[in-house]
Amino acid sequence: MSGVANGSQEVPANSSTAIASLSGTYNANSNSLEYNIVWTGLSTPATAAHFHGIASAGMNTAALYPINVDINGTSGSAKGQITVADSVENALLEGKMYYDIHSLIYPDGEIRGQISLSKQAGTK
Repeated sequence: MSGVANGSQEVPANSSTAIASLSGTYNANSNSLEYNIVWTGLSTPATAAHFHGIASAGMNTAALYPINVDINGTSGSAKGQITVADSVENALLEGKMYYDIHSLIYPDGEIRGQISLSKQAGTK
């Protein structure tokens, strides 16, 4: 699982120079998504972070799951595990989920990245 986030992917796009990288795994048998996100260059420390779906790139939708921020700042990281609901599993598998990180300057999201899954054992 991977996804690079930046301001140009936000809707509407913004001029933030921040970037984030998502890595992790998804086990379709248990619907368990384990994630690790590292970011740098936010305009202010992160105020929130979420997984969103169901939406293709260029579309916004509601937050589905909060992201647990471990180390907060203009650079920081988040890691954790969520259980993906059956009702949104296909969206995840089809690349129609994204994550975003919010800041004081960009309260609706400073950077965003679509989530892409690679085929692995235990995934559909």
